[in-house]
Amino acid sequence: MKMKQYEQRIQTLLSNMTLEEKVGQLQQCGPSLVGAFDVSFDELLNMMFDGRITKEEFDRLMGTAQQDFHEEDLRAGRIGSYNGIGDAATANRLQKIAVEETRLGIPLLFGYDVIHGFRTVTPIPLAESCAWEPALWEKTGRVAAEEATAAGVHLTFAPMVDVAKDARWGRISEGAGEDVLLNSAYGAAKVKGFQGDDLSKPDAMAACVKHFAAYGAGEAGRDYNRVDMSMQRLWEEYMPPYKACIDSGARAVMPAFNDINGVPCTANPWLLRDILREKWGFDGLVISDSNAIAECVDHGLVEDKRDAAKQAIQAGMEMDMSSNSYAEYLKNLVESGEVPERVVDEAAADVLRIKFELGLFDNPYQTSEERERGAMLTEGSRAVAREAAVKSMVLLKNENHILPLKADARIGIFGALAADQGQMTGAWAIGARPEDCVSIVEACGARGISYQYSEDGKDLLKIAASSDVLVAAIGEQKEESGEAASRADITLGKEDLALVRDLLATGKPVAVVLFNGRPLAIPELAEHVPAILEAWHPGVEAGSAILDVLFGEVNPSGKLTATFPAAVGQCPMYYAHINTGRPGGKSKFTSKYLDAPVEPVYPFGYGLSYTTFAYDNLAAEQTGEAVHVSVSVTNTGSRDGDEIVQCYVQDAAAKRVRPVRQLKGFEKVSLRAGETKTVDFVIPFAELSYYDWNMEKVPCEGILKVYVGGDSRAELSREIRI
Repeated sequence: MKMKQYEQRIQTLLSNMTLEEKVGQLQQCGPSLVGAFDVSFDELLNMMFDGRITKEEFDRLMGTAQQDFHEEDLRAGRIGSYNGIGDAATANRLQKIAVEETRLGIPLLFGYDVIHGFRTVTPIPLAESCAWEPALWEKTGRVAAEEATAAGVHLTFAPMVDVAKDARWGRISEGAGEDVLLNSAYGAAKVKGFQGDDLSKPDAMAACVKHFAAYGAGEAGRDYNRVDMSMQRLWEEYMPPYKACIDSGARAVMPAFNDINGVPCTANPWLLRDILREKWGFDGLVISDSNAIAECVDHGLVEDKRDAAKQAIQAGMEMDMSSNSYAEYLKNLVESGEVPERVVDEAAADVLRIKFELGLFDNPYQTSEERERGAMLTEGSRAVAREAAVKSMVLLKNENHILPLKADARIGIFGALAADQGQMTGAWAIGARPEDCVSIVEACGARGISYQYSEDGKDLLKIAASSDVLVAAIGEQKEESGEAASRADITLGKEDLALVRDLLATGKPVAVVLFNGRPLAIPELAEHVPAILEAWHPGVEAGSAILDVLFGEVNPSGKLTATFPAAVGQCPMYYAHINTGRPGGKSKFTSKYLDAPVEPVYPFGYGLSYTTFAYDNLAAEQTGEAVHVSVSVTNTGSRDGDEIVQCYVQDAAAKRVRPVRQLKGFEKVSLRAGETKTVDFVIPFAELSYYDWNMEKVPCEGILKVYVGGDSRAELSREIRI
């Protein structure tokens, strides 16, 4: 349907809708759990987390629960959208009520958190970003969309492009790490993958970029916490990824839980109207985060939910996820004259528009149970998950060439994570099932590898005596990262460190495989363990992908997108920091800690390979309105491999102090052993500009330092004068 046609239909629908039906379009409802317990589901969860009931008791109570989909409200036109429904049968049943039993027959919009795969769970986003490969990010987004839409999903609450510089923050796992350029590229690729080339196709789902804005900058790395920063920093370091997603066509935006400089994003007219609508020209749908409108009361912005509904809708928040603030108060607010009805009309129009764009008015039943069964965990989707997993892994250390392992190596495997299938998915993999995942132990058995396994270190000496190499699978449980999973201590657990020490004491070669959803402070491992593979939470093909790398069937190429600090007290630690008048060094009166090194354990952009690369012939010059950079990269080892070439700049003398380095370009190149290739970067002047004290854009002038290499410490450099 052409745009003009459905714009006319939107206006016709609005003219025929009651005020209650308009408000209903703004209500995104989650199914409620009811059953043999006397408290709400949220309180039941809190009781389990607080220790008032055991997990076993929680599971028993949940076994008696049933879902209430509020069908009577749906029939009355009081629900326009659902979240958390991920099966075709339920989606079609509810859609049938909306289309055939409501007065106007307006179809429902189904949203779901498809963060890194639906059933075919791919690596967590922080891991996948370490591939530095937009084509891969788009491909995994496409797989996610094909499965999720087959289950009835129309919109995913992704991508998350919150620049995250503090490893303590649990939700660093959901984005592309600490760099603004990388998050922008990641988000744009995911939008394309989710939405495809035509949003009205049954296998396309709308992308909802989140969390707008600067959610990753919460004070002290604590989830939901305040964000207070200069406008210059906000615009230069945090806003560009959201804009990149919108420029790529994202049809929805989710404001963040946090406030920015004292005003919660949920009810922030500067953010949602002045910037998003007026400055950026966004014409899609704005959806609150879960219960966020009601939480404006807790923020202290408003006195009650009624006032929260008033301020949120006037600020530009269109759809209320789960708080019922609009359902309870918006009709009365319009009737009392406190909220103009045109504000509700504009919001309802945006809801109807995305439904037209998704083709729901012409084809409300876009899937079937048969399609759903055939779409899940296909051979092709698992192949993509395996590709993403191997490209996401980062080889952090490999002394004495312990890796890759020989095909006939006898392996001693230790640690619960080596056999725990359910832990492989990481946070926010709500469509996953443990049985979908391949563990290291399972993969070893399937390949006929000679191995012995001990979960808790029992028989360690006996196993070590008959093994050629010892592998420790250690790190974080998936519950230790993600939402509401910030950590004040990001070191390894005592049991993990004790296990590694015991393995090292045997004198046998030791390789550690790390599973985690954030950078960890691992100075002891970095100093003493000869081989470390960062596997993150790799998804359904975890074990197979890890063995691909350990045995050298795949040459690792991943590079870190978040800095690994030496101690938690260094957080937030990130490469693009501002220089001070006394940069950290050996002298006493410099910017450093007394009890921690100046440098991180592993820097942004870092990652090893089973081959080696050399850089030479760096050239940089101003040509027209851009800086042109070229460099020669040679594979100096004996194996073919991929290298991620990174280009950084520093504005050496500006009107505001600038970061010591900023990533301005990257390219993954494949090189045969001994081969040399020239890699070129073009950096437009516009990408070198910055904001002055008065928030005016200032061009880069004077000396520009250009660095190119394999990580953010790149030593090959040139200076040019602009």
